Amino acid sequence: MPTSLRAFAALIFASLAAPLAAQSVLDGNFDPAIPTLETSVGHATGQRISAPDEVVRYLEALNRAAPEQTRLVQYATSWEGRPLHYLVVSSAANMGRLDANKAAMAAVAQGETPPSGTLPVTWLSYGVHGDEISSTDAALALAYHLLASRGDARTQAILSNSYVVIDPSQNPDGRNRFVTGFRSAVGLQPSPDRFAAEHDQPWPSGRQNHYLFDLNRDWFALTQPETRGKVAALLEWNPVVFVDAHEMGGDDTYYFPPAAEPFNPNITPGQKEKQVLLGRAIAREFDRLGIPYFTREVFDAFYPGYGDTWPTLHGAIGATFEQASAGGLVWERSDGDILTYGQGVRNHFLASFAYAETVARNADRFLADYAAYRLSAAQGARGTYLIDLSQRRWNAEALGRRLAAQGIAVGRLAPGVSACGKRYPEGALAIDRSQPSGRLIRSLLDRDTALDPEFVRKQELRRERGQPHELYDTTAWSVGLMSGLDVALCSSSVAAGTPLDAGAPIPSREDGSGEFGVAIPWTDSGQAQLVLAALREGLDARASDEAFTSGGRQFPRGTVIVPRRMNDDRAMARLDELARALGAETHALADSWVEAGPNYGSDAFDRLEAPRVAMAWDEGISPTSAGSLRYVIERRLATPVTPIRTGTLARADLGAYDVLVVPEGSLDTAARKAVQAYVRSGGVAVIVGNALVGFTRDDTRLFSTSRQGALGKSLDDDEEDKGDKPSSEGSEIDSAQEYEDLIDDPNALPDTLPGALVRTVADADHFLSSGYDGGPVVSASGSLIFTPLNRKDGTNVLRFASADALLESGYIWDENRRQMAFKPYLLAERNGSGMAIGFAHDPSLRGYLDGLDLLIANAILLAPAQLR
Repeated sequence: MPTSLRAFAALIFASLAAPLAAQSVLDGNFDPAIPTLETSVGHATGQRISAPDEVVRYLEALNRAAPEQTRLVQYATSWEGRPLHYLVVSSAANMGRLDANKAAMAAVAQGETPPSGTLPVTWLSYGVHGDEISSTDAALALAYHLLASRGDARTQAILSNSYVVIDPSQNPDGRNRFVTGFRSAVGLQPSPDRFAAEHDQPWPSGRQNHYLFDLNRDWFALTQPETRGKVAALLEWNPVVFVDAHEMGGDDTYYFPPAAEPFNPNITPGQKEKQVLLGRAIAREFDRLGIPYFTREVFDAFYPGYGDTWPTLHGAIGATFEQASAGGLVWERSDGDILTYGQGVRNHFLASFAYAETVARNADRFLADYAAYRLSAAQGARGTYLIDLSQRRWNAEALGRRLAAQGIAVGRLAPGVSACGKRYPEGALAIDRSQPSGRLIRSLLDRDTALDPEFVRKQELRRERGQPHELYDTTAWSVGLMSGLDVALCSSSVAAGTPLDAGAPIPSREDGSGEFGVAIPWTDSGQAQLVLAALREGLDARASDEAFTSGGRQFPRGTVIVPRRMNDDRAMARLDELARALGAETHALADSWVEAGPNYGSDAFDRLEAPRVAMAWDEGISPTSAGSLRYVIERRLATPVTPIRTGTLARADLGAYDVLVVPEGSLDTAARKAVQAYVRSGGVAVIVGNALVGFTRDDTRLFSTSRQGALGKSLDDDEEDKGDKPSSEGSEIDSAQEYEDLIDDPNALPDTLPGALVRTVADADHFLSSGYDGGPVVSASGSLIFTPLNRKDGTNVLRFASADALLESGYIWDENRRQMAFKPYLLAERNGSGMAIGFAHDPSLRGYLDGLDLLIANAILLAPAQLR
């Protein structure tokens, strides 16, 4: 290692071994015109955890000091208004032709041979989880080193042969939450005690962003502004390598690729080889300093929503780095060793530098392989995906735009077109598999992405031995299924149609108001958003419990009528404006006569009001579940949510709300009793996932169901008083099978399901299934399985399909498949004058199950109307 780099890394380590010790000027040959972190924000590298505003201030200082070598770009703004920046660094000569290189890389991304003089782009991103703190300061250290180092051949190679894009803080809202909590808790000196307050983050922790989303799961869902901005930036730059730097438990070491099995099948052998090449470069750096590490364990590359897998499927070599976290400035490991914040900063700095240097020294190879990946995808599997626009039109339009926002060419086919033996009366969206993003397309739109059979066999063997499986995340994410859409794969070529612009508004289908009023079919997310937005503006509306036919048109259950006689001309005009803005669908009604079904004056129509929604918030509640539910209700269903802390529920005026949402989690007895009293006095409680378990117990029961143990197992662990009897009688064990039976846990739960998309069957007579007569595809994970409700107690509104029809996409353990069959997914039970609604699994998961938005709307809008 050259003197300047070794000195730089050593000084970072030294300065952090005693985190509060003053650090002077960094050793080595550094340009004094380039400001240090200390001169810019007041603390040396690693001596303090840099806050988001300090990160921005330092980036701006570097950009001012070296404008000829940098470009600072704001690529997004967080929900809380914080800017997200990246800094481009290269030599002055390269920066002079930056835009030309960007254009050349755009051509390479289309599979063209790299033009002479094209340089690769290395993208280094940090801090996607706001409480994984050391990577952000490592990013700032790297930026300084690249700009300030003098006479270092390795640094010069990076600057001469590549462009480096440094994104130091992908989640400034979460980081700010962590830094604020840490600084308020730390005392006279930082404590290494893992139980100290400075290491014990208050709910919801700094991991997630404002809406408590795990941004490392959002890449193809694009629900959050941080992700949308980042993906747009990557499509602009087309990096050949993408690094996502994280932290893990403080007792671990350091992880870098090669990734663990399973790999997404759309990742090529050449990309796997590059992981080895890059990993060896880090290993050499770490070996020089005796830094322990591991590879090929834990962190796989299967799910395309990761910050390493999505870029890999786009053609880059994606990488996850994981550094053991000090959880602050200093941490005592379980073996007694002390881990400092400085070590984390140093390790991320060295790993990042090694990757950047490897790309620079192999620039032609990385460029050629990136072009070959994109070209082979365009020349690969033939066929066209067709998304029917006649069902869940708004969701189909939204999905088309999400795909286009990921660099995927989407075409619009005209109404009435026929393709692959099917006529599309409302038109369709067409996605040709033969395009440079073809592998990403297949990963997202294929009905199923298969796991490697050998990996599956290994997992089944592990389970037989009582070992946990090694699946890190979900096994299913088919975006068409999650949006509730009919996506067909046509093996023949289909004319592309008019290109779809990712930023184009969704076209509306409103035809004004008839003499009687307007009908809003209850069919998709856009329709629900329109109704809820209209109610918030004071429009009078009613929803039908039954399907009906008017003017020769059939309207499904849940359809909302807005009568002219109850709304003035201004209100009706506003309804049209909202429909156009949202891309929704309305139909003029000439009169109230129906050819079939209930008339408007029937009891089958319930008056709607804008729901007042509260949510259980804080300790005991899953932050990600709370965040995704709040996001869907607020951002996709246009309804404000009032969060109430779980410790306050017992004394809060819950009667001021129509609906109380309890996300996944576990409430204490006092909180559960408050929810129970709220329901019995006329409220609607929507209870999700494992939070439902607490409401199946006698003292706070709201559901006449119970959680099931594993097949053949009971969860009843009561034991008789043994008195002075021996703990067990003497016995013989005659066989290995008898031994296995004896050591088997009699109270075992079903094995944890990593995540699959499964079919349900609807009770078509219940209002909560409005919009889902055929039963939606839902996501199921974990080990929750409930007994069905008896008819005398309530309704199993949605139940899982039979065992042979259950699995739609992904992988499911056979015993889970058999046990889940016919069990409830969505339950409803009246209690006193109110109603409890239970979801066995979260319908808002990660915000990507937009096909289930109507289920949530049914619970918060239609349920209160039923009780009035």
